[in-house]
Amino acid sequence: MKKLLPFTLVAFTLIAAAPLFAQQVVDKMVATVNAGVKTDLITYSDLLWQLALQPQTQLDNPKSEDLNGALRLLIDQHLILQEAEKIPTIVPTAQEITAARDDLARNFASPLEFQQRLQRVGLTSEKLDEIVEQRLKMEKYLDFRFRNFVVISQKEIADYYRDVYVPRVQTRAPGRIVPSIEQARAEIEKALTEGKIESEMDAFLDTARERAEIVMLSSV
Repeated sequence: MKKLLPFTLVAFTLIAAAPLFAQQVVDKMVATVNAGVKTDLITYSDLLWQLALQPQTQLDNPKSEDLNGALRLLIDQHLILQEAEKIPTIVPTAQEITAARDDLARNFASPLEFQQRLQRVGLTSEKLDEIVEQRLKMEKYLDFRFRNFVVISQKEIADYYRDVYVPRVQTRAPGRIVPSIEQARAEIEKALTEGKIESEMDAFLDTARERAEIVMLSSV
């Protein structure tokens, strides 16, 4: 998931107005993603919107590494979303979208800061809801494809307790009584489950990238 594909340049730009500033910014096509279902376009604005939703990420003259990180993330999101849209039953409700949007806003210091960041990059309320809906679709798809089929064995729990959990507790809190394996079971199962999901997702995305046609149109 950390590979950065090479860029090729294209001299195509669109002019879009930034609502917070009395100036024009250049929007441009950055990449296209086609996984055999449809072709999705990623623009420079998409990258800025992604950064705006990440607390404490610089928006004025954003760093190249931040933009490239947002691009890699958006490519992966489009690959997942194209698969998710094959399953019509994975549709977030209006209540789920509202709740997820509120959770997102709570990641920022205040509602005002959140709104200011959205305005700075021209991210409208309607577009924000669309982004949140897409994220929920991806979460539902990943749960459907991976989480529901994760099985954790007793041996895996015992091995993790002995090799990871106990040494970690002893290192972080010397002298503390280490919780029993039964007391730590829920925490261990969660860690093992998330680890398996992450591993399977990495494998899924590696395969999806290899099969997809990802075209870089502009450097960032």
